[in-house]
Order: sequence, then C-alpha cells, then structure tokens
Amino acid sequence: MTSQQHNPGKPFMTKARVLLLAAIVTLIAAFFAFDVGRYFTLEFFKAQQAVINAFRDVHPLATGAAYFATYVAVTGLSLPGAALMTLVGGAIFGLAWGAVIISFASSIGATLAFLASRFLLRDAVQARFGESLKSVNAGVAKDGAFYLFTLRLVPAFPFFVINLVMGLTPIRTWTFYWVSQAGMLAGTLVYVNAGTQIAKIESLSGILSPGLIVSFTLLGVFPLAARWIVNAAHARRALARWPKPRSFDRNLVVIGAGSAGLVTAYIAAAVRARVTLIEKDRMGGDCLNTGCVPSKALIRSARFLADVKRARALGIRAASAEFDFAEIMERVQRVVRRVAPHDSAERYQRLGVECLRGKARITSPYTVEVNGRTITTRAIVIAAGARPLVPPIPGIEQAGCLTSDTVWDLRTLPRRLVVLGGGPIGCELAQCFARFGTQVTQVEMLDRLLIREDPEVSEIVRQRFEAEGISVLTAHRARQFLRENGRKILVCEHAGGEVRIEFDEVLVAVGRVANTAGYGLEELGIPLGRTRTIETNEYLQTLYPNIYACGDVAGPFQFTHTAAHQAWYAAVNALFGRLRKFKADYSVIPWATFTEPEVARVGLNEEEAGQKGIAYEVTRYGIDDLDRAIADEAAHGVVKVLTAPGKDRILGVTIVGEHAGDLIAEYVAAMRHGIGLNKILSTIHIYPTLAEANKYAAGEWKKAHAPRDLLRWVERYHAWMRA
Repeated sequence: MTSQQHNPGKPFMTKARVLLLAAIVTLIAAFFAFDVGRYFTLEFFKAQQAVINAFRDVHPLATGAAYFATYVAVTGLSLPGAALMTLVGGAIFGLAWGAVIISFASSIGATLAFLASRFLLRDAVQARFGESLKSVNAGVAKDGAFYLFTLRLVPAFPFFVINLVMGLTPIRTWTFYWVSQAGMLAGTLVYVNAGTQIAKIESLSGILSPGLIVSFTLLGVFPLAARWIVNAAHARRALARWPKPRSFDRNLVVIGAGSAGLVTAYIAAAVRARVTLIEKDRMGGDCLNTGCVPSKALIRSARFLADVKRARALGIRAASAEFDFAEIMERVQRVVRRVAPHDSAERYQRLGVECLRGKARITSPYTVEVNGRTITTRAIVIAAGARPLVPPIPGIEQAGCLTSDTVWDLRTLPRRLVVLGGGPIGCELAQCFARFGTQVTQVEMLDRLLIREDPEVSEIVRQRFEAEGISVLTAHRARQFLRENGRKILVCEHAGGEVRIEFDEVLVAVGRVANTAGYGLEELGIPLGRTRTIETNEYLQTLYPNIYACGDVAGPFQFTHTAAHQAWYAAVNALFGRLRKFKADYSVIPWATFTEPEVARVGLNEEEAGQKGIAYEVTRYGIDDLDRAIADEAAHGVVKVLTAPGKDRILGVTIVGEHAGDLIAEYVAAMRHGIGLNKILSTIHIYPTLAEANKYAAGEWKKAHAPRDLLRWVERYHAWMRA
C-alpha cells in the first residue's frame, strides 16, 4: 500500500495584486475589529431613526451622498449588511428616491467587487482550471448577459458571490454593469418597499404589521415569479416564429429506440402520458444489436478459450477446445435474439407506447413527420444515438474496413487483423480476436492504450495484451491504406519513420460520432457543441425549451447506463417542466472496459485530479494479496482510491482485475450517498469474495491514518497494566 498526498501549487501574485489584496483585507479586518457591524442592525436604526430623519430634512444631499458612498463601500468589499441597508434606504428616502440611489450604488459597488476579483484572481484561476472552464467560458461569451440577468432577478441568491464569480469569466465590464443595473432593479424595488414599511414601525414589536408582512411575502414570492418570467420570456423568444397548435396529438414524441429513447418512452407511458416512439432501424439501438450485448457475448466465448489455455494453472494436466468461428458468431446473434424481447415494439405497445417504424423529421418545435404523417406534440426528446467514426484516411474505403456495427457480420475468422484505435471498443475486440487465434495488431496514435485511464492502468492492459500475442503499436499514426499485388497494407508514421503492416481485415474503432443529420436539426437551427453532439443546457433542453436531447446524441458520456440516466431527466422535464425541472446529475458516473483484466472507474483518477488542480491522497491495495483471487488464479490487479487529504471522503476509484465492473458498484453507491472509507471498512464483506478487496483498500487507508500519538499512549497503558 502507498499513501501519497498531491497538492496543486499556488498562483503567482504580482506586487500590485499583493497591495490591492492587503488594502482590501485591511478594510475588512477594520470592519470587524471595530465592530462596525453593530451599526448595520435594525435595532440601531430604529434607535437613531428620528436623528437620521432630522439630519436628512436639513441636509438631504449630504445624507444621500454619505449613504451612497457607504453602500458602494459595503458592496464593493462584499461586507455583510447590504440587504439591511436597502431596507434602511427605503425607510430614509422613500420608494422612489431610495430605489434610484440604491440601484446605482449597488451596481457600482458590485462592479468594483467584480473588477477586484478579476484583477486578483482571474488569471490564476484560468491558468489552473482553464481546460475545465472551457465550456463555462464559451457559455458566458455567448449568453453571459442573459445568465447574469437571470441570476440578478433572484435576490435570494447571494449577490456578492455573483460579483466575485463573474469576475473570473470573460464577460465585459460594461455588460456586467448595465445588466446588473437592470437585473437588480426589480428586487431593489421590493426591498425598498419593505423598507418604507419598516419606517412606519414605532417599535420592534410592530415588525409584524400587515404592510410589512405583505412586503416580505413579496420578497419570498419574487424569486419564484422572476424565474418563471425569465423562463417564459426565453421560451417565447425561441418559439416565436413557430405557430402553436390549438391541441396536441401527443404529450411526447421520442426519436430513437436505443437505451435513452426506450427509457424515456417507458417513463412517459408509466405516468400515463400519450407518447410515440419512432425508430428507423431496429429497436434496442446500438446496445442491443451492435454494442453491449453482442460484444459481451463474444467476450464470454473468447474468455472460455483463454481459460482452456490456462488449464495447467488450475491443476488440470491438459485441456483443449474446438470451435467454428461461424458458430460462435451465431451464438452471439442467439444472445441478441434472446434479449431482444426486452426492447421490442410489442412490449412497449403493451405498456402504452405507440411504436412507429420509419424515419422521423422534426418540422417545427411542435410537429414531427414520419411515414407521411404529421404528429403534433407538446415536447420532443431526441435520442438518435451515435455511429462509429470512420476517419478519412486515404485508401480506407478500398481496404473494406469493419466497424463495431459491421464486425458482427463476419463468419470467417480473419487470419491477420489490424485494430485501429486503443479505446475501450478497440481493446475489447482486439483481445477477443486474439483469443480466437487471429494475429492481431493494435494501432493507436497516442502514446498508450485507454488514454482516459492512468498510465499505470494502461500499462497493465498493454502487458496482458502482449502476453497474449497482441502486437500493440502505440504512437503510430495511420497514414494510408494500400493494395499491392493483392496484399492489404497499412502505412503508419512512427518516430519520424514509416511502418508497414500487412493485414487481411481492418477494424476501425477510433470513436463514435453523434447522429445529428437528416431529421431536421439543421432547418430548426439547433446548434451542436464542440464535440459535435447536440448542445443542451443542464436540463437537457436544446435551443427550443420543449425539445430535449439525451444519450449518445447529447453526450458528454457515451455509455448505455448514462443514456438511461439522462433519459429520466429528459422525460420528467419534458412532461412536468412547467411545474419543476431537474438538472442532470453527472457527479458520479461509472464505466468499465471489459478486457481481461477488466478496468472500472468512477470519479477522478490521478491524471484528472492533476489536470484540475485538485489535492488528493491515493491509496492502493494489490489484489494479488486477496485470498479469493489467489484461489481463482486471478491474483492480479489493483484497487486504487483517491480521497481528500486527511479525510476518508472518496474522490474517485479505479479497479483493475477480475470482475472490476461489478466491484466498482460499492464505491459508486458510496460516492453517490456520501459514504466514506471508514463505513466501507466497518461493513461486513463475505469471505472469501473478490468484494473483500474494497474493504481491504479501506483498511489500507485506515492504517495510513492511524493516530500514532494515541497508539503510543495506548502502548504505555498496556505496559502499565502488565506491570
């Protein structure tokens, strides 16, 4: 076990920044040191109200100027008291003048706080977290004014936080000022009005006067009303040019019957909505027909052959197996056919879903055409999935490449196979074909396999592949496919030279691209993101608030279980969004690569933590020490846990080994529900099982954090007891 702490470095501070920071800290410290806050209480104001009003009557301009300057200072330094000062301003100056003075003072003070945050922190934050903030920066650059206006309309949200955070973004200073001025005006009016009621209170016992109760009721209702108004205005603007039907045929139309579409339709039918599900190809989508189900069936057959080859390790003198590759591929299709009823049109029709076979086309935010029929609908969910990416490498079409969609049509085992790509799909299929006896060459242009995992994980998989006879060529860029004298050749660039690889078949597994063309997105102007997936907000809404996208077509993850996870949000928001919407939660997303050894992960790994500048501690437990793994001749792999320094809070876990995809579930549940390593350690795990690896990893963390000083005193106590 190793336990190491990793902390990001501190940003460099210039002299000017140090001086400004020192001045701000000094002023804030003086505020608290001299207990200036006692002047920002309702009791103090009521006690001095007559004096203040008398001074105002004699010196109105001086009173207004002093109040204005104080308000700017309080908001500019992000000190507590701005809310009370707004109420007091209404009491002193009345609704009209109070609103004018406070509107400008609050906007100027907010802009000063914004500029201080920008000057002191923006460069350091962008330098360290720039990669992670790309999408945020892009969103602010595009719609920053709208986002800021929305936040300003909700006075319950801490305004000082908005000031400081917006200073870290690329929004222009002038935009920040005028949007703040406009956005805070409505809330300012409500607060100032409440202040005018406070002025009528003769004593604090009168705080429950009817007028004041009405004013504070407005404060509670206003954020909800403001949010509703903003959402309604946004929807109206997006839908303005499209005529709305008087009535609708459906509550929901779902395009695509893969994992995301099926779950969306299932939920809609379960809550008695009228829903139509449209699929142009086969029900079940990629997962059932060309992805998860057939690949795992193929992996199981290949695994059996690998076990036969390891018979001596299990004490069996000799074992052999004969197979016909065509029969194995027929078994794969048999498995698909057996699972297919779970995703069939017949099943979903029994559940109340109208299932249509045909090519859908969205003709407006309210209408979808299919088979010459126009369906009107209140909401649309796009779940069109993705397809294998075939890069434009010269000669690739002449080479007749296979993809994860078409490889299942093979009935003759290739003698020599090139697998282009070192991601999960490429790795799983490369190992399968090697175990069937194919001479496999895996080509990856990056410097290692499974680039999303830590380097040590990639190296474990690489070593296993090479031990099984796979030729792993990393840092090789495919440049051209050739046919020479009936031979197929892949030409790669490597270290400035040329590498030529002969093959019989090539399997392209370099990623997947979202299906975004051919069903109306272009005509409606629905934008795509930088990864060529449909651009959605946190509620999975597209440009049009009643059109949602989920699954592979929306990203950011392309996993079946994530598609199903997103589908819940898309369905519920599409059907009940007028009442309440839910933000899609990606905080705990697990995945697994089903090679041998399996690789499973949830949360951060060391690479990501380092890139994001997140301090962490890493604990490792080697599965080679686990009793059940030893008994199964599977004593290899590691459980690697990242925790917050000095705490048992789990930041991420990577497991490499037998059934890693099953073992990771305990950590997924722990992270989802805030359970730390101490509770995993105190949970009884059945002996002997592979799941004990999770408990032992928690035990290694505990040993590294044992209270050394306390244990020394306990040792002395035991020595005293023996004496």
